[in-house]
Amino acid sequence: MTTLFYIAGAVAIIATIMVVTRSQLVHALLYLVISLFAVAVVFFTLGAPFDAALEVIVYAGAIMMLFVFAVMLLDVRAQKPPRMPRSAWAGPVILIAVLLAELVYGITLHDHALAGGSVGPTQVSAALFGPYVLGVELASMLLLAALIGARHVAAEPTGAAAGEADAGTTGPEEAPEVPPAPEGVQG
Repeated sequence: MTTLFYIAGAVAIIATIMVVTRSQLVHALLYLVISLFAVAVVFFTLGAPFDAALEVIVYAGAIMMLFVFAVMLLDVRAQKPPRMPRSAWAGPVILIAVLLAELVYGITLHDHALAGGSVGPTQVSAALFGPYVLGVELASMLLLAALIGARHVAAEPTGAAAGEADAGTTGPEEAPEVPPAPEGVQG
């Protein structure tokens, strides 16, 4: 299991570096999913299968959906990127293959000798909602505020707000001045 731990840790580090270095936002999100799966394998090898399942369900599932929705809300309009060559898929495919192979090997071990025993839902919930309840609630409020902020930044001005913005920059529109008629001419 120690070997599996180090392999999963290496995959997590490589995938996280790829998250930071990618210029395409969607590609970075895919590498982030790989990194989160690798961390789940690390939890599994440390004897915490419940934490590994939470990592996959909460982070790789729910939080990644939040990121995808935030990307959609921002409505980044860029030119259509060129089609990715097949060689660009090599990195993610290799990392996923390593994780899957090590997960299958770890699950099929006959002795199931995990590092520190098993951590159940009771211990996890007692830790999260006991001394760390304030941190959990603050993190949820921070995520909500970030989502609302992203929506506000992405919103286009509409209605009266757009009219006020235009009026302040171009000035009021007036009819052109007509010069007065010369004396003695009646119009």
